[in-house]
Amino acid sequence: MSLTRVVLRLGRNPDAGFPEGDDAHGYVIVAPLDKDGKLDLELWRADRAACTVDRFSPDPADKADGWLSHRGSHWFFRYDEEDEGPDEPVYRLGDHTMRVGDYLTIHEADGDDLTYKVTEAVGV
Repeated sequence: MSLTRVVLRLGRNPDAGFPEGDDAHGYVIVAPLDKDGKLDLELWRADRAACTVDRFSPDPADKADGWLSHRGSHWFFRYDEEDEGPDEPVYRLGDHTMRVGDYLTIHEADGDDLTYKVTEAVGV
């Protein structure tokens, strides 16, 4: 078990205007992954301050930094900027592996559900 730097890039989302995806939009997450590439709750509890989330975009207004959060049985991206709105839930994040080539769906603050592809996963 260790912390892993995971990069998610916007995948193909034709209905949202990204038929080919967009590598300039995404997230960099430092996540506590187990040997199978799944989130490890105990490792997160032991080092939650190091479990960060950075949203990147060409538009400076869309950039944000925060942390990986857990409540109940759900994982969220939580930001420290008040104007970022509610936490971004990631669809069944605790059930997914985060290995290169895997896909995740994130419920964006603006209400869109967008699919992202894991393009990098490196231990830190």
